[in-house]
Amino acid sequence: MKSGFLLLACVALLGLSSGGQAGELKKHFYKKLCPRAEAIVEELVWASVENNSALPAKLLRLFFHDCFVRGCDASVLLDSTANSSAEKDAIPNRSLAGFDVIDQVKAALEKACPGRVSCADILALAARDSVSFQFRQPLWEVKTGRRDGNVSLASEALADIPSAGANITRLVQQFACRNLSVTDLVVLSGAHTIGDGHCGIIRNRLYNFAGNGGTDPSLNATYAAFLKSRCSPTDRTTTVEMDPGSSLSFDDHYYVILKQQEGLFQSDAALLTDGKSNKIVDKLLDSGGFLDAFRKSITRMGDIGVLTGTDGQIRSDCRAVNR
Repeated sequence: MKSGFLLLACVALLGLSSGGQAGELKKHFYKKLCPRAEAIVEELVWASVENNSALPAKLLRLFFHDCFVRGCDASVLLDSTANSSAEKDAIPNRSLAGFDVIDQVKAALEKACPGRVSCADILALAARDSVSFQFRQPLWEVKTGRRDGNVSLASEALADIPSAGANITRLVQQFACRNLSVTDLVVLSGAHTIGDGHCGIIRNRLYNFAGNGGTDPSLNATYAAFLKSRCSPTDRTTTVEMDPGSSLSFDDHYYVILKQQEGLFQSDAALLTDGKSNKIVDKLLDSGGFLDAFRKSITRMGDIGVLTGTDGQIRSDCRAVNR
């Protein structure tokens, strides 16, 4: 009965988020509609990253959280209204950032090509360009042609976004619901090689794991002691690096610390609890193929439930549906 329920929930979710077909996305969709669209995004995002080295992690997380709820339709960018609480106000999304950069890019594109470039494509391009700043060239290709959704519900974000406390069974099921494999799960988790996590998310892991008043035994004892020195039992706001000593460099070091039992979240440590996912971690370390693997997985993620053709709309303001 339980597995049947999960299957039904998965089918419902896929049906809800599949507006168009990923195959309808294409290279240089804006070549005639707005010739400098992609250049404008890159110029503005790179200028922002130059002034804020933490931005790539924030924009990448914003893109991930968008795609896992209703597909990659920019629904995470919508503000709440008097009648409805939007995704960005759901508990997992309250620490999201980078909205101001998306607003800046959208304003520039509306000036250059009014009503042509979707917020969904802006977010997909901005995530790519922010991570790519380190390499001074695009790290992966972004096909465009997404359109914007007009529904954003906090309740869906709360249900659909993978939790930092999730076990491997739950993670695999949530990724499978979006046609993403165990390999995609392990590879996309590698995005934790950049950015920070809040003490509020890990405090139970440090001080009350499984409700027993202790520390998660799967966490490296020395690392756990360090985290406790940074995070008190009541601290919700202090941040710590997700990839200690390498949190501004997009590389495979995340898997190094993972094997040292220094993954910050339970969802990180969970990757080592399953034979298949653990082997994928080892393979990524042995082959040095993380960047190539990430290109493929992030591209698949960017295809989730896209709206294309006449579905959705092209918002003039990424924070509100068109009137």
